[in-house]
Amino acid sequence: MDGPDTPAALKARALRHLARREHSRAELARKLALHAESPAALEQLLDALAAKKQLSDERYAELRAHQLSRKYGAARIRFDLKSMGVAQEIVERVGREGELERARAILARKYRTPAGSREERARRMRFLQGRGFSHDTIRKLLSSDDAD
Repeated sequence: MDGPDTPAALKARALRHLARREHSRAELARKLALHAESPAALEQLLDALAAKKQLSDERYAELRAHQLSRKYGAARIRFDLKSMGVAQEIVERVGREGELERARAILARKYRTPAGSREERARRMRFLQGRGFSHDTIRKLLSSDDAD
């Protein structure tokens, strides 16, 4: 494109992005920065979208955490949200509730039988650590498997 978008065109571009999926404020700002007349014009647009509740970091964080919770633990979800520019207080609100049940479901999908040896338990521990589950959650889950 040869020049910056007009304010109306920039707003239309922003709404097209938001119609496809939720975006964090920082992510949308990054996508629109190349098309804005100035950083001040971009901030003004983002403020207007947030005031109309068309752009919400809280809503983005909840939806993104829900999407990722099927596959990842709380640490990995928090890292993803931080990397997308979500404020720290919003990231902290995405809690650990249900982390043990999520870890159990992920482990059940990956492994059909209980761990038979120490090496197999260690393999499963590394798998869950890579998915962002806390050491306490992994320990509780794998020690309950031993009791079964």
